[in-house]
Amino acid sequence: MGKKVKRSGYVTDLITEDSIKWLSRRPKGKPFMLLCQHKAPHRRWLPDEKHAHMYDDKDIPKPATFDDDYSTRCEAASHQAMTIEHHLVRSDVKGSPPADLKGAELKNWKYQRFIKDYLRCIASVDDNIGKLLDFLEESGLNENTIVVYTSDQGFFLGDHGWYDKRFMYDESLRMPLLIRWPARIQPGSVRDDIVLNVDFAQTFLEAAGAKAPEEMQGRSMMPLLAGETPPHWRKSMYYHYYEYGDEGNGGWHRVRPHEGVRSHRYKLIHFTGDVDCWEFYDLSKDPNELNNVFDDPEYEGWVRLHKRELAKLKERYKDNAVKSNP
Repeated sequence: MGKKVKRSGYVTDLITEDSIKWLSRRPKGKPFMLLCQHKAPHRRWLPDEKHAHMYDDKDIPKPATFDDDYSTRCEAASHQAMTIEHHLVRSDVKGSPPADLKGAELKNWKYQRFIKDYLRCIASVDDNIGKLLDFLEESGLNENTIVVYTSDQGFFLGDHGWYDKRFMYDESLRMPLLIRWPARIQPGSVRDDIVLNVDFAQTFLEAAGAKAPEEMQGRSMMPLLAGETPPHWRKSMYYHYYEYGDEGNGGWHRVRPHEGVRSHRYKLIHFTGDVDCWEFYDLSKDPNELNNVFDDPEYEGWVRLHKRELAKLKERYKDNAVKSNP
């Protein structure tokens, strides 16, 4: 509360301990909201002692797109600074590689060091989420508490040969969202509706019986949680990434600015700035986004439709920094 405090321990454990203490001391019989936010999955991974040697005796499988050559895409995919092969630093892999390793072997060595530390950190998060859920059950709070597990974005974990995020490809664009609410949600149910993080606030406000301000841009997910898709629910979502410059000066990883729209089946991406290039993917046939079909005559109508949708969403969200030709 305005003062710097130094504490000993592993931060994932400390965050969970503080959360449980707060729940224990809260005014009983009153509604509450707790944000228990873990930083451990954020690079650079630093596992705790308990998990430090997990996976020492095995190799983690590489993603199917690990050796992607970006052959059908705009130059933005190949001209960036976030590859496993070339851009991880010593603190990412916790040491220097053997001098005799080169090529694919060196790339795999870096990946194994990188991914194992990530999974070790995640194991600690899993353990601590379990502690928090156990506390809710032991305290009799589990039946009437909405539990939301989510993230601020996805992440490339060797997919397309990359780490980090930023690109509109699905590994980065999609994010986990699990919700437990016994009074409203059928256990084990799955929805394929398009929801966004701007929907969270309206959902929580409606659950609490409060009215959402008109200027909010999301929609309450309450009908979806009950298993119903309301009329006129969104069929697409808008994305805009704008940071670009020198590495370390607001241009992290040299990912070019781009905007785009994703529907259930298709994705349109427009790279801007010092390039003007388009990509289009049929996600039902190409879920790994390896084949850019923007210039394929078979998809001409779908491309035109998604360009119009992109222009419409930019107008709706008042984001007209880049003018797209529909």
